[in-house]
Amino acid sequence: MKVVFMGTPDFAVGTLEEIVKAGHEVVAVVTQPDKPKGRGKTLMPTPVKEAALKYAIPVYQPLKVRAEEFVKVLEEIAPDIIVVAAFGQIISKEILELPKYGCINVHASLLPAYRGAAPIQWAVINGDKESGVTIMQMDEGLDTGDMIDKVVVPIEKEETGGSLFDKLSIAGAKLCVKVMADLEAGVAGRIPQPEESTTPYAKMISKQMGKIDWNRPAKEIEQLVRGLNPWPSAYTSMNGKNLKIWSAEVLEKSEADEAQTGQILRADKNGLLVQTKEGCLNIKELQLEGKKRMDTASFLRGYPVDTGLTLGDK
Repeated sequence: MKVVFMGTPDFAVGTLEEIVKAGHEVVAVVTQPDKPKGRGKTLMPTPVKEAALKYAIPVYQPLKVRAEEFVKVLEEIAPDIIVVAAFGQIISKEILELPKYGCINVHASLLPAYRGAAPIQWAVINGDKESGVTIMQMDEGLDTGDMIDKVVVPIEKEETGGSLFDKLSIAGAKLCVKVMADLEAGVAGRIPQPEESTTPYAKMISKQMGKIDWNRPAKEIEQLVRGLNPWPSAYTSMNGKNLKIWSAEVLEKSEADEAQTGQILRADKNGLLVQTKEGCLNIKELQLEGKKRMDTASFLRGYPVDTGLTLGDK
């Protein structure tokens, strides 16, 4: 097939590479504009752009893909199919109807669950047992198009947003190539989605979401820690300093009868045990502002913590 690929982050790179390896002709890659990073505000290419340049594929970075002048560019390219994976812009009806096989999207959830920008993190935060990837035929709605195929990926007990991201990226890449072959052979099925999603909208993740509310159950906090690892991370405060929590475990029973939520009950080589609304959270890996990420035992050797100290805002 003659392919135009639209994608931006690391998640989309695997799909682009699988399409190339499958022998399809990727005639153009469309990705978000380069963004300034670091103190020097150096413009950095997107991961998809870097991959495209490696394969000597022409790259386009329109501010608005639906702009009339760029639609004309796509018309001139005349692709058989447009493959979209975590692109980050709304695609107009004009573009959706342009290719012979339309536009297909690699979405990191088992639709109709988790429509929206951050399905991977929300699946972990909500404590789901499984996730997956859906390849859908795009329409004008937000992740509402007909489902062509799916693959289920179990969510492990210690799964993080980052580890699930990697698994779904690989699964989605392989499934996308299969669906492209099915479309070309005329054997791809389509299942319409129900009007309503089966889960709340998977809204974009923000840094502020990582602030831990110790008045929540330990289980919910532990899921938040995993879901926001590696970015933006769950955090609290200790003695006025920001404290990132990278790994923790749930202990159902409290070790104190009248402990306040957020109060440290124990601090030793086994972890930092904190009271929550329901049960306790044992912090196994953390990072205090100005220090490196480390396991709790190593941290306590250089930064002794008294039991009874309360984490979070006073």
